[in-house]
Amino acid sequence: MSKTMLIIVIIISFLFLGIMGTGLFVMWNKLSSLDRVVNPVSEEESEDANKEEEDQDVIGPTYALDTFIVNLADEGGKRYLRVTMNLELKDTAVSKELEKRLPQIRNAVLMLLPTKRHEDIRNIEGKIGLRDEIITRLNGLFKEESITNLYFTEFVVQ
Repeated sequence: MSKTMLIIVIIISFLFLGIMGTGLFVMWNKLSSLDRVVNPVSEEESEDANKEEEDQDVIGPTYALDTFIVNLADEGGKRYLRVTMNLELKDTAVSKELEKRLPQIRNAVLMLLPTKRHEDIRNIEGKIGLRDEIITRLNGLFKEESITNLYFTEFVVQ
């Protein structure tokens, strides 16, 4: 096969791919607009959806805890956990109460973390369970549920 024939085949292939891509793009746009015509979204539904998105995107005030370093309950005590967390609070008034109870909060976390084994917290389900357990334990220190969420900002097992 000569070089000119090879160049012609390559050019025709690129043209063919370009035409196919353009056709798929046009067809995708038409199908998307057809879906909007067949299934129109009412104003109430769009407002409700916007409100739900806004509610989900807004997080409450947060309080950063110091880093915790603890040995895990594995045999031999060779592994340790280094974790830093932020607590999401119900409102800003809780922040003052939280600062008063900071020694109790640190104690509750320090009493819980060393009871965990590496197998308990190595996967996402274990981390979610640990987060829920910490939130439950910390909310027990307050009169009402003041901590709405907990965010791990650092989670290292070594």
